[in-house]
Amino acid sequence: MQPIEMILGRQFADSMSMPVFLVDTEGTLVFYNEPAEAILGLRFGETGSMPVEEWSTVFTPTDMEGKPLPPEGLPLVQTLTNRKPAHGSFYIKNLKGERHLITVTSFPLEGRPNRFLGAMALFWNSNFS
Repeated sequence: MQPIEMILGRQFADSMSMPVFLVDTEGTLVFYNEPAEAILGLRFGETGSMPVEEWSTVFTPTDMEGKPLPPEGLPLVQTLTNRKPAHGSFYIKNLKGERHLITVTSFPLEGRPNRFLGAMALFWNSNFS
């Protein structure tokens, strides 16, 4: 069972007009919203939850020169590791094979008193008009 803060985080993400990822403390992708579906190429209902080892590689993240980024190079993984906000830009290849340049800002989610619950990432796709 998820903490109430994660449930509320999912509801908040679902109401946002920008793409959002929500992960738990282990890095398991527990939700992404409809705007994120447009970039990732599949609805969350089709993919469901994914462990960090899967989502951090399935979208084939690369740097600006096309070199593969290791999971620890991704802002969301950095936030999970350091429990601090992170930001960065990189390319992903979505599940339809389309390449997108995205900019990601991630931040930790904490409950009271000082309970680390996971992280949320907001991202922008520069390929969209």
